[in-house]
Amino acid sequence: MSQDHSNRGDGPAKAGAAEDIVAQVESGARKPDGFAGRVIIAVCLAWALFQLWFASPLPFVLGFGIFNGTEARSIHLAFALFLAYTAYPAFKWSPRHHIPITDWIFAFVGAFCAAYLVLFNDALADRPGAPTTMDIGVGVVGLLLLLEATRRALGPPLLIVALVFLGYTFGGPYMPDVIAHKGASIEKAMSHYWITTEGVFGVALGVSTTMVFLFVLFGSFLERAGAGMYFIRVAFAFMGHLRGGPAKAAVVSSAMTGLISGSSIANVVTTGTFTIPLMKKVGFPATKAGAVEVASSTNGQLTPPIMGAAAFLMVEYVGISYIEVMKHAIVPALISYIALVYIVHLEACKAGMKGLPRAHVRPWHQAAVGFLGGFLVFAGLAAAVYFGFGWLKPVAGDATPWIAAAALLIAHVALVRFITTVPPLPETADIDELPEPRETVRSGLHFLLPVVVLVWCLMIERLSPGLSAFWAAVMMIFNAATQRPLAAFFRGQGPERIAAGARQGFADVYNGMIMGSRNMIGIGVATAAAGIIVGTVTLTGIGQVLTEFIEYLSGGSLMIMLLLTAVTSLLLGMGLPTTANYIVVSTLMAPVIVTLGAENGLIVPLIAAHMFVFYFGILADDTPPVGLAAFAASAISGADPIKTGIQGFIYDIRTAILPFLFIFNTELLLIGVESWAHAAFVFAFALVAMLTFAAATQGYFVARSRWYETIGLLLVAFTLFRPGFWMDMVEPELSVMDATKIEAMAEQMPPNGRLRVRVEGMTLEGDEVSKAVMLPLGAPGTGEERLLNAGLELRDEDGRMLVDNIVFASAAERLGFDFDWEITQVMVPNENRPPDQLFFIPALGLLGLIWWMQSARARRQEAS
Repeated sequence: MSQDHSNRGDGPAKAGAAEDIVAQVESGARKPDGFAGRVIIAVCLAWALFQLWFASPLPFVLGFGIFNGTEARSIHLAFALFLAYTAYPAFKWSPRHHIPITDWIFAFVGAFCAAYLVLFNDALADRPGAPTTMDIGVGVVGLLLLLEATRRALGPPLLIVALVFLGYTFGGPYMPDVIAHKGASIEKAMSHYWITTEGVFGVALGVSTTMVFLFVLFGSFLERAGAGMYFIRVAFAFMGHLRGGPAKAAVVSSAMTGLISGSSIANVVTTGTFTIPLMKKVGFPATKAGAVEVASSTNGQLTPPIMGAAAFLMVEYVGISYIEVMKHAIVPALISYIALVYIVHLEACKAGMKGLPRAHVRPWHQAAVGFLGGFLVFAGLAAAVYFGFGWLKPVAGDATPWIAAAALLIAHVALVRFITTVPPLPETADIDELPEPRETVRSGLHFLLPVVVLVWCLMIERLSPGLSAFWAAVMMIFNAATQRPLAAFFRGQGPERIAAGARQGFADVYNGMIMGSRNMIGIGVATAAAGIIVGTVTLTGIGQVLTEFIEYLSGGSLMIMLLLTAVTSLLLGMGLPTTANYIVVSTLMAPVIVTLGAENGLIVPLIAAHMFVFYFGILADDTPPVGLAAFAASAISGADPIKTGIQGFIYDIRTAILPFLFIFNTELLLIGVESWAHAAFVFAFALVAMLTFAAATQGYFVARSRWYETIGLLLVAFTLFRPGFWMDMVEPELSVMDATKIEAMAEQMPPNGRLRVRVEGMTLEGDEVSKAVMLPLGAPGTGEERLLNAGLELRDEDGRMLVDNIVFASAAERLGFDFDWEITQVMVPNENRPPDQLFFIPALGLLGLIWWMQSARARRQEAS
């Protein structure tokens, strides 16, 4: 009894330590009293209201308060800089409960410099030429204050990276010859970084302004309203009774919490506060309990429909819609999470663990009927909404939004009325006995409405991510403000309780706005600081130099290039937030991956290269020695943070192999998958492959694996993930055609297809070049027209196809073609090649053999 009492006493202290880590990293450790505290709250509230106003249609309806993209970015950064200096102390020993006068000065000057583009918008528009002395002064001061704000909010790593790139900008003539450039004057640099949209106020800050803030705010409203607790208890209700159940529930609840939180560290604290103690309760060591939470929380940023902030940057950098990003991310995210549940199951099997007791155990057939009935009800409602509104829109026309709003209002009231028929969710996270699934699900169904609105706007109405998040946030504000008074009314609790519920509802909205703004400080500053790196690339041309340097380091090997990229992402991610990490590495490395892939005869879509960087940037959150998610988990579990991070990364190896696999097998990103049946086939075999890989890395399948069984499992997993590797040994993927047939081959390619060619020639510097490239051919037409669409005009000289002309700013110019280079080969898909999937048959046979061997061994062990 004394031990239990001690553990309970430690729980709040450990949770408080973890929350302190989140505060220091994400929302600012300073919480001053009195006037200063009220100022921070007022600025946070003003920031949230401005972002809602900017995202809404109201400015255009009312005809005032309309801001263009540059002005909105300027105001966004002004709020972020002001709050960075008021909410984040300069040093660990700096005061936490009051704000020094120097920080007030920095806050106001930083906000003025950031808002300069709005305050002097007309003057800047009238003189687009050389910057004035004031422009330069504001740029210098603003840049210095941004760098200091970056240090405070994010620590030294991003500051150091930004300073290195700034040093390269001004020190170009003094650099080694391989990376030297003519340098930039202070006037040119400040204009580029601060006055234009090529630097600080570039794409990254724009995404933070138009998309990320609204999603973070939406998540804050859900959290304050109680949705986080609801999702977690639902996960425990359905999975807590299984072997190692609390750990499985931790994985599922982290995935569900990922719907409302784009931060792995905040996810650890939200779910880990009670999942980690429960995991320890059923037998998980402290290190593994923390590691399971870290691995599942880290993967939350990979899970659609709301992914990490970097996913929204992909929309701009890759040039595809957010729907496409979600489509490409869904299969890897699902198989990664299912595999983590399986890893937890294997850990539980190895240790002989049990689940938590359930208060009321129903026979399995009743549980199955209940689950099937609930699924059919939800499916029926979803079909009614989808087809009902699909029918309504052509009939009602412009009145459809009003009818939809009325339907949502009625649904909200009906669901709140419905949840009053079951006991309310507990206010605490303590779980001594598993909740009953049916009642748990029914207790928070109204929380699903805002998520439905978000998904509907994104996927059906095809609104922008920012506008979709706005309407979801509006629905969530209404939900949070009215759920408590409505519930009190339906329970017949009287006017006083109804009024108290209304006050609490408005307090949830108020606190959600403040929490959302504080959580955005670091992201706002990070995207602005990352703009320095992007600005340096566009100002100096370092991108091309680094591309050549990285190609040299990799020796032209795509696999070595991918390993270099992965290591770079992990190293940068140890100190950078995922967003900044993604901006830096994708800017420098993604184009190189695509280029080297083409030279190796492999089509690497740009989204695959960006997803590769995105995955490893996220994995850095649990990579020792600076994995902040591991530190947050260890603060709750009481384990060593380094050991927790190492164990978490071991669990995350299954995620770490996925980026390598979808570079070589783009079907995992649903690229080239044109039917639901094909998608289901890809998902099923990818899942089997991932579970097999998880069993191999854990050394346990049906029983403990012997070394040769582990090798066999790895071989099965590799074959199921990439069957083409073996088929290449039987029949090559490509047929090599004579270069004189290039026009005929180009004419036969499908619309928007790419034609592989090998080109040889000499550069102006006298270097011999021989490389494979992918020519984008665009719309159908004659071979000559399609080649010209790619930017190439060719001439035939005695059977040699030479480049006669290159269209300016065309794909051919970007691919590095030069005059008089020779097309030596044309490579087209080999029509005689059997399906790669034939190798699934021996792989599944080997898997069955290993299962039979281990099953027999397990039976003998049980008998003895």
